[in-house]
Amino acid sequence: MLTDCISFRETHYFSEFICNYLEEKEELKPFYNRFPKLENFKAQIEEKQRSVQAFITEKQTQSRAILVDSLKKQYASVQTSESTLQHIESLAEHNTFTITTGHQLNLFTGPLYFLYKIISTINLTKELQQAYPDYNFVPIYWMASEDHDFDEINFFNFQGKKVRWNSKQKGAVGQFSTEGLGEVFKTIASEFGHGANAEILKAWFEKAYLNHDNLSDATRDLANAIFGEHGLVILDADDEQLKRLFIPYMEKELLDQTAFKTVSKTNTALEDLGLKIQVNPREINLFYIKDGLRERIVESDGSYQVLNTNINWSKSELIEHLSQMPERFSPNVIMRPLYQEVILPNLCYIGGGGELAYWLQLKSNFEAQEVVFPMLLLRNSVLLISEKQTEKLQKLNVTIEDLFLDQDLLKEKVTRQISELDIDFSDQKKHLSQQFEALYQITNQTDKSFEGAVAAQERKQIKGLEHLEKRLLKAQKRKLSDHLDRITDIQEALFPNQSLQERQKNVSEFYLEYGDNLIPILLNALKPLQGDFTLITL
Repeated sequence: MLTDCISFRETHYFSEFICNYLEEKEELKPFYNRFPKLENFKAQIEEKQRSVQAFITEKQTQSRAILVDSLKKQYASVQTSESTLQHIESLAEHNTFTITTGHQLNLFTGPLYFLYKIISTINLTKELQQAYPDYNFVPIYWMASEDHDFDEINFFNFQGKKVRWNSKQKGAVGQFSTEGLGEVFKTIASEFGHGANAEILKAWFEKAYLNHDNLSDATRDLANAIFGEHGLVILDADDEQLKRLFIPYMEKELLDQTAFKTVSKTNTALEDLGLKIQVNPREINLFYIKDGLRERIVESDGSYQVLNTNINWSKSELIEHLSQMPERFSPNVIMRPLYQEVILPNLCYIGGGGELAYWLQLKSNFEAQEVVFPMLLLRNSVLLISEKQTEKLQKLNVTIEDLFLDQDLLKEKVTRQISELDIDFSDQKKHLSQQFEALYQITNQTDKSFEGAVAAQERKQIKGLEHLEKRLLKAQKRKLSDHLDRITDIQEALFPNQSLQERQKNVSEFYLEYGDNLIPILLNALKPLQGDFTLITL
């Protein structure tokens, strides 16, 4: 195995917003707490410790004990590793802190970056444990069990095909019945074929999805099968005990609409910097979930109702209902991060570019709620390359970095590199500009009204050279088409649909080939605080 890296900016796949954050641009510093560097975690630990202790004293609530009890109930029927059990128990101690990532309940883990998120989280806890041995660090996978975007998660890609689960269920996806996944199992059993690695994949799917009644339990089982031995703790926050801890914040959201006011102001500040906003707050950023229902709560003239239903309350009735059944109230994308940081002793959230961009909109709301804002770390991103593909690229005199280019730009670059003709007319255009400079001097000495005519002629001549350059380049591309096709075939294999591999391919394709070696390879290669895109030759 060989590893290399490329900067996120050089990949051309990450937004200006995220690249600016990674480069610690001054204008973004008001929107986060501390940048994720190893030496900054000490101050984050101390701030979170003070906050948690103050919360426990003030509210007379043992939030850690509730968290541990809830996790034990969730793991009651799970074959749990000793490492994970120790991590759950340690959460009761005031010197234990979490590193958290979150992800949707994608069918059979969905795209590859599911793995990279969790491995980034596990590896960061190991690095922190070495640097700060007086504390304990626990990796958390927060299951997005309350999402309702089923169409985003009901499939995974395998060798260019979509393996899809069709269901008409509605509401929070974690509560979905796993009915119908037996048919999906027949499909994947056929697609995966035979062999030891294929049998393990099929056993994972069968045990997770055919032996559990709902999608949350199935996803926990699968993630635990892959990462349990590494101490990963999987949390389903769609939980009455945990939501009871969040009641004061949900009540404030219903009555004061603090998130709307604070995040709207932040959004304006970010837009003034020319940055794209990921999410916009609602006046109330809570859903109501019940029996396949997940709809927004809205308020009008002091009356509250659930959209598209007959459910409504007065203000006092709503607050009473919240206190009795907090599990029916579900935070949206604006409030979910706050919920996470209230119930977990968390130091850092690890997510993708889009996630971090919306987290950077939220700090002002955390400050208004007097909740410590976590450090934000971009997850590891990876391109997995086979030795055979690497050898082909070397013979074609193309670097892996070249493959990150847009395909047309890649073809142009390679054509210019290997063509026997010099297709770069920069010198000719420079020479032409120098000739016209002499003509401008003549017009200045005679009649300045000719300046426009000279400028028009210069543009015409330059345009003519550019046209000739393009025609010559096009002709050379045709001549070198066999060479270029071999390069683009490799690019399309590594960047399916002109997208990053990690956003398209599923773990199954690589597990079939590398088996039990795959996860250890990734665990050894990924360095969460490195700050670059990782290239791994397998």
